[in-house]
Amino acid sequence: VDDRGWGCGYRTLQTIISWCVNNLNEISEKSVPSIAAIQDMLVKMEDKDGTFSGSKEWIGSVEVALVLDYFCNVPGKILHVKPGHGGLEDVFEKIRAHFVTTGCPVMMGGDLDASSKGVFGTCKTSSGKYFLILDPHFVKTSAAELDLAMLVNAGWAKWVNLKDFSNSSFYNLCLPQVEI
Repeated sequence: VDDRGWGCGYRTLQTIISWCVNNLNEISEKSVPSIAAIQDMLVKMEDKDGTFSGSKEWIGSVEVALVLDYFCNVPGKILHVKPGHGGLEDVFEKIRAHFVTTGCPVMMGGDLDASSKGVFGTCKTSSGKYFLILDPHFVKTSAAELDLAMLVNAGWAKWVNLKDFSNSSFYNLCLPQVEI
């Protein structure tokens, strides 16, 4: 499925599910679901109507939380960050504590900054506070071996200063409540 332009939320969810499958014994036998299977789950739980299956409609942090609970039996805690002063700075310590406690990736989406992001860590230095972002928009275009240095050099995986996120956008972050 060519999901360019609409699939970033699904890719981030699939990455989180992969982490869960590889780190939670109770679901270690499961496989990461396809986009079609994720859409069918959302229809089956009546979050979406039947026209959603097979569509190119995007999903956000709320849908990610619903699917994590339904498929992995892992509830998702939604942190809503209002636009304006404080923003992501206000929830930085909660997200840092999530990584210290669980290590599980976080889904991040917004309104004006609508592209889904996978958050994989936090860092605080004298120059600011940062999220380690894995951008789900990467598309492998050749059969060549995946080069991790290329992903970093091209900006697909990078530390982003919280000040570089849009101050005009709200953000919803889904923190999977895994028990390790």
